[in-house]
Amino acid sequence: MSDGAHDAALRAAVGDLLDRADAETAGVLPIVQAGAPVLRARAVRYDGQLGDLLPRLLEAMRRTMHAAPGVGLAAPQVGIPLALAVVEDAGAGDDDPRERSPLPFRVLVNPHYEPLPADSGPDRAAFFEGCLSVAGWSAVVARHRRVRLTGADETGAPLDEVLTGWPARIVQHETDHLAGELYLDHAPTRSLTSNENLVRYWAASPDPAPAAAALAFPLDRRGS
Repeated sequence: MSDGAHDAALRAAVGDLLDRADAETAGVLPIVQAGAPVLRARAVRYDGQLGDLLPRLLEAMRRTMHAAPGVGLAAPQVGIPLALAVVEDAGAGDDDPRERSPLPFRVLVNPHYEPLPADSGPDRAAFFEGCLSVAGWSAVVARHRRVRLTGADETGAPLDEVLTGWPARIVQHETDHLAGELYLDHAPTRSLTSNENLVRYWAASPDPAPAAAALAFPLDRRGS
């Protein structure tokens, strides 16, 4: 199949997906769960394949992210193998140990991140993390506290910014999706917990140290 024919087939599939969501679920898209091959394939670079369908898809992804609810959603999570993601988080206050500052809504097109040294403290932070494509579960993931994000937005304008703390974690999580990776690939398996047990045992504090002690898994808080 030629690239043109492939793009036409992709546009038709995305259009059908959006039409079904509008007709059946108020515009909310079904979220693909772990085990689906699309989540384990490297997403295709976005070079305009969707044409004028792109704004409609991005709005549906935003609506789906809010409905879940979540703080990020990558296109493969709705079955579309393109390097697109949306992110947004209201934050959790200045005293949150996860450094969960607000992350305004934005679209990430062909994003890439690279780790940067933290301004102070350790270069990595370990916290419980979940995923809309691994519904009902969480695990502890050590991530870079500070990253440089590059790529573009939905208009094609370049992105080049530095993010710290929880916003950096969100960007890493969603960009990893586009490489065919799930957060579980980076988590100690002994840290895996149902969300019910996360609330039952570990909700008192975001600090995963008590869980690490009780479940016997290592905490990675090294410098990079």
